[in-house]
Amino acid sequence: MKTAFSGLAGAARQIEGSRIAGTVSGVLGLTLTAKGVERALGIGARCTVHGARGPVLGEVVAVDAGGVSVLPFGTWDGVVVGDPITSSPRGDVVRPTMGWVGRVVDALGAPIDGRGPLFDGTEARAVKSPPPPAFDRRRVGARIDTGIKTMDIFTPLCRGQRMGVFAGSGVGKSSLMAMLARGAQADVIVVGLVGERGREVQDFIQGDLGPEAMTRCVLVVSTGNEPPLMRRQAAWTATAVAEHFRDAGLQVLLLIDSVTRFAMAQREIGLAAGEPPTAKGYPPTVFAELPQLMERAGPGNGKGGDITGIYTVLVDGDDMNDPIADSVRGILDGHVVLDRQIAERGRFPAINLLKSVSRMLPDCHQPAEYAVLAAARRVIAKYVDMEELIRMGAYKPGSDPDIDAAIRFADPLEAFLTQRKHEAMSADQSFAEVYRLLGEAGIDVALPGQNQAQPLRQSLPAQQAPQAATRY
Repeated sequence: MKTAFSGLAGAARQIEGSRIAGTVSGVLGLTLTAKGVERALGIGARCTVHGARGPVLGEVVAVDAGGVSVLPFGTWDGVVVGDPITSSPRGDVVRPTMGWVGRVVDALGAPIDGRGPLFDGTEARAVKSPPPPAFDRRRVGARIDTGIKTMDIFTPLCRGQRMGVFAGSGVGKSSLMAMLARGAQADVIVVGLVGERGREVQDFIQGDLGPEAMTRCVLVVSTGNEPPLMRRQAAWTATAVAEHFRDAGLQVLLLIDSVTRFAMAQREIGLAAGEPPTAKGYPPTVFAELPQLMERAGPGNGKGGDITGIYTVLVDGDDMNDPIADSVRGILDGHVVLDRQIAERGRFPAINLLKSVSRMLPDCHQPAEYAVLAAARRVIAKYVDMEELIRMGAYKPGSDPDIDAAIRFADPLEAFLTQRKHEAMSADQSFAEVYRLLGEAGIDVALPGQNQAQPLRQSLPAQQAPQAATRY
């Protein structure tokens, strides 16, 4: 009975109750110009254009004395000058419920998985809303075990943190996202596939996620062939759905793939609205929208849960100084860099350990754990500095004990960090193995607070991880 009433309520909200507000005066490319609605429709307002091939939902993106500029959520095929335009009764809102979990929806919140209707909740949530006030938020919470060895040790993730995954095409971003969705500690996972290839959607759902992970996921999908309004809307809708579950007191993992395609969609919208191009053709609104989107994730207030956000960034030509990548790095709380050279030699996830940073360090690790991390990073950095000479045979073994230890450590660590997408390991086990590899390479790790430097391998039983006394 409840679902029946929900369905009737949703249908009632779609009943046309608007009036004819104006007419089409011209169409150029994506941009439709409408007359007679300058006083009725403002920026961001929805309207419906009634063309020969049926109604088309649009959004106002620019207004001037000559009329309003409207972009479509579909196409303008069949629209001619003089066609009527009405204000749309459908607001820019979604009404998610727990019934959305396990489902796939489009950017407007309509189900696309062929599993029947998706009933609306009672609360309307604006798809584009301001971030929570800074002083209403908690601090970032406890560390989240992701099951990914490299991340748990070198770039840890905490509740309410926002992390970027930066990589070129084909280096493993989607696989890493699926590993996070399967292994991370969260009540609900919201995945926004923005501008995804159509053929890869089913691969991601059935191959990467799998049925078990899908039972706690909501997928919001917009494929690359859809108009820019739909691609931009997918990121907003996914964030709004995550906010709904956060306010219900749940821990939410929000995965957006990718921010770059969101920015490209906003670039198309901005240029169609007449904005001037700036850095690499991106208009100013792109750099204004990025923080508005990503600041909505993060810790909640005292009554709700948290949104832990992971945002992928497709760097153009592996250029980490791309304008979008550079802007996103300054907004987020850390970045994971996927390296093409690492992927080419067969280590996945292809995370560059020295270029990746979590801004939650060192506080999210216990002191003994951080000692293991710091020792491993020092040895890796030393090996990378000498790698060219080592591979050329120019380094003579025995010349430097530290470099010899780094050589003994490098290959076993590389083999350990290699992880298939369906494999997982707890953070404690990962620390235990890195500790063991350090010991076997002859590298001493001094525990914090000791009067004398004491090797970690002498302080703890073999193959035992540094145990955390408390977790905050």
